[in-house]
Amino acid sequence: MPITRRQFLMRSGLGAGGLLIGPGLFGSPLVRRAFADIGSRYLVVFYLDGGNDGLNTIVPYDNVGGLRAFYEAHRLAGTGGLRIAPAALSVPTLPCEDPNTGAQLGFHPGLAGLRALYDAGMVAVIQGCGYPDYSLSHADSTTIWQTANPLGLGAFDGTGWVGRHLALEYGNTAIPGVNIANSVAGEFRQTATGVLAMRRVADAGFPYDDYDPLDQGAKRDAFEALYTAANGATNPLMSFLGGTGLATLIGSESYPPLHGAYTADRATWNQLYSNIGRSLARDLREVAKIIYGIENAAPSVTARFFQVSNGGYDTHSDQGGAEIDGQHYDLHKEVGDSLKVFYDDLADMGVADKVCTVVWSEFSRRIPQNSNGTDHGSQGPMFVIGGAVQGGVYGNHPNIDPGALDDNENTPYSQVAADPFRSTDFRDVYGTVLKHWLNMSATTILSSVLPLDVGSPADYWTVANFDLDFLP
Repeated sequence: MPITRRQFLMRSGLGAGGLLIGPGLFGSPLVRRAFADIGSRYLVVFYLDGGNDGLNTIVPYDNVGGLRAFYEAHRLAGTGGLRIAPAALSVPTLPCEDPNTGAQLGFHPGLAGLRALYDAGMVAVIQGCGYPDYSLSHADSTTIWQTANPLGLGAFDGTGWVGRHLALEYGNTAIPGVNIANSVAGEFRQTATGVLAMRRVADAGFPYDDYDPLDQGAKRDAFEALYTAANGATNPLMSFLGGTGLATLIGSESYPPLHGAYTADRATWNQLYSNIGRSLARDLREVAKIIYGIENAAPSVTARFFQVSNGGYDTHSDQGGAEIDGQHYDLHKEVGDSLKVFYDDLADMGVADKVCTVVWSEFSRRIPQNSNGTDHGSQGPMFVIGGAVQGGVYGNHPNIDPGALDDNENTPYSQVAADPFRSTDFRDVYGTVLKHWLNMSATTILSSVLPLDVGSPADYWTVANFDLDFLP
């Protein structure tokens, strides 16, 4: 007997709520273009949740251009002080200088693992990243970075910058992305294709009810029949729900075997992640399991886009400087050690040059410290990591001269071409990745993914630069 639209939505579990987040939760193994645009490349988006203190992440080592003196004016020594002495910094052996002042820079000592990747030529440090009229709200600024839509343009509202790319390249019978999370990250949101959200691939599964496990085979057949019928419907909504439903079914059955294959074949690497004993290492291991599966032709697994995050960066108090029991040191050590094992694992697989990781945080921290922490700030560094990345320092260190700070004691955003402290708009970083890693044309990026601002060219992002040199 034919079912009504309401009956289908209720039985499929993809009702009105599913229209908002269902496309971001599910997809299928069938791709529309067989990845013709990006070949065998992968993209990982990594979010430092809470607002990472950029000034104590990439730190002036010497006083060329006055940066070290300004730094010491803002960050105190002694009990509660956040100042990191030059001798305590993790200084690369490869050149690591601010392009504007020529000052030598060092990594926070907790980031020794990331500094090692830098010395391998695999890390681009991109300074002074921000956007116009910055927000000090975690929620608002996170949304801005995820959507790449600071002005809230309606046509781009509610979708993420990665999601808009996926919507252009893949249909509703595709699973191009996986988020290692409980729900889909904002940068992956869209309404055209599927993204799986899972904490662990071993535990992924179709959301059958638990009423009678012996009926699972019959339930599977029923869901498959419902989704197949809907996928062939002329109604676009029904067709979309049917496609994502089939994707859910097949994808949920395809990912769990990746765990066993990885742990059996790569036991040593599996243990190295466990040795770190932190959530980020475990999350990156899930990404590695999927990549390993794809590289070894695991059936019906085709994800190329991933998202991970690490929380705890809202360091208003007890932030710490170089001391190993400090809060910021602990966070950075988790990041540096986890990324190092991840890329060593990928290199051993032979795919480190196929994986590009973009690291961002919703804002930096205020330039002067408070009593023993930092308040919400504006511009900070991003990192782009991978075997194909042209390592080095890009973009200008923000102007931390006390007289140059704004009323919030933060560094102001500027797009004045002649300004030696000109900001790096984070959309230029995204656009460079889209153009040079994902092979999108600049015209398509501007029309469909990263719209330019409207306003004064000195104060807004009205001219794009998608040719930053960190990717060939």
